Amino acid sequence: MSVADRVRIREVKVLSDNWYVLRKATFDFRRADGTWQTQNREAYDRGNGAALLPYDRERRTVLLVRQFRYPAFSNGYDDLLIEAAAGLLDAAEPEARIRAEVEEELGYRLGEITKVFECFMSPGSVTEKLHLFVAPYSPRMRIGDGGGNVDEGEDIERLEFAFDEAMAMVARGEICDAKTIILLQHAAAHIFVD
Repeated sequence: MSVADRVRIREVKVLSDNWYVLRKATFDFRRADGTWQTQNREAYDRGNGAALLPYDRERRTVLLVRQFRYPAFSNGYDDLLIEAAAGLLDAAEPEARIRAEVEEELGYRLGEITKVFECFMSPGSVTEKLHLFVAPYSPRMRIGDGGGNVDEGEDIERLEFAFDEAMAMVARGEICDAKTIILLQHAAAHIFVD
């Protein structure tokens, strides 16, 4: 039996369509014991996204960004977040979108990039699926200053860290963005393994 056979949608209401879309669904769910239970859930739909960690194996460095994130601030985080370059797909293919985001945010034009996996970051409330990538970079790939799109309210700082320092920052809680931690852990296990 597929999960679709265990869900009967009763009603879906749009609660907000201001920035992205917040919907409330009422549905019946067939539990593991075969009984049906009516449930209500809200889901925030902001579309799918992509993130990429540029790495320089020879110099043992990575490129990240630092920027303001209102939801983190509203939850008591009184600092700018350090993250991997990322963005919403906006109907583009994940690889094409992340290439454009890296140029916009970091000011680098990358060569070959590698998709490592897809994941849901907060599946209890957000529909977004992230496509995660890594790519080698070198200083000669820099084509601009980066900084993001001012028209979208972005004020992004490009950061280059020694890989070991970035991992230490995770341990100290200075890098606390999940997608970035996942990409750094991937790099620790598969890229910087010597």
